[in-house]
Amino acid sequence: MKKILFLLAFTLLGAQAGFRSIDADTLLKMQAKGIPVIDIRTPDEWKERGIIKGAHLLMFFDRQGRPHIDEWMKEFRKLVPRKDTPVILYCAHANRSKAVGRWLSVKLGYQKVYELKGGIEYGWKELGKPVVKPDTGK
Repeated sequence: MKKILFLLAFTLLGAQAGFRSIDADTLLKMQAKGIPVIDIRTPDEWKERGIIKGAHLLMFFDRQGRPHIDEWMKEFRKLVPRKDTPVILYCAHANRSKAVGRWLSVKLGYQKVYELKGGIEYGWKELGKPVVKPDTGK
């Protein structure tokens, strides 16, 4: 019985091993080292609420909540060419970035996926961190 519990616990830990939440200061330190930061919100959210300076804008879910997986993965792979390349995701409140981060880690095998705890609203702006207007090319 102990062996079964150990294997179950190990499996569950392993499934989450490649995914972790980080705070704003850690994000800034990692970004300064060249780790890409990806904002997965919609263009309307970028315009209305601002973005983290230097973030890559890759909408994952549209306004209706539909994912654009093939399109998104094509652009994602340009920023994260290998499964051991670290990457940071964020959205408004961390719900979407948690879902996408776990999917990348557990289903696709990316080993170093991080998400901003609390998202841009609670994990960034509420702490007084600055946002900038997005350059969406339009």
